[in-house]
Amino acid sequence: MTRTPLVRHPDRADLPRVAELAAQHAAYERADPPVPDLVARPAGLLFDTPDPRLRCLVAEAPDGEIVGYATCAPELSTWDGREYLHMDCLFLAPGHRGLGLGPLLMDAVVAEARRLGVSEVQWQTPAWNEGAVRFYDRLGARAGQKLRYSLPVGEAGP
Repeated sequence: MTRTPLVRHPDRADLPRVAELAAQHAAYERADPPVPDLVARPAGLLFDTPDPRLRCLVAEAPDGEIVGYATCAPELSTWDGREYLHMDCLFLAPGHRGLGLGPLLMDAVVAEARRLGVSEVQWQTPAWNEGAVRFYDRLGARAGQKLRYSLPVGEAGP
């Protein structure tokens, strides 16, 4: 009997697969690969703290294979004077898109926002990712026109 696809919080044993998907995601978005110890870092953020800030969700195909993930964390909007949930990543492996797992992941992210008591989820996607743009537009999300910058900060001295 075939199971239905589902979205759930990962177990520690799922993190190697999440790291594999993160590497696929980085390659898809033409970014540098994730850090080599990517399995250990989220483990500490998800499982080794009493009040984890990071939230992670995994999407399982009907055969039980983890084929996607989403990560998010609460952030603060100064202009609005309130918290929102920032979705850092949402990714489904090729061959598993268009099967209903994307909306399940988004529903789970929205449920995380509700659990945290925040009323909005925000995220970014590359403008060239037309499939993602169409998906988010179908959800009723509103696009903004900002560029995302990153400034490396060297380690603090003694």
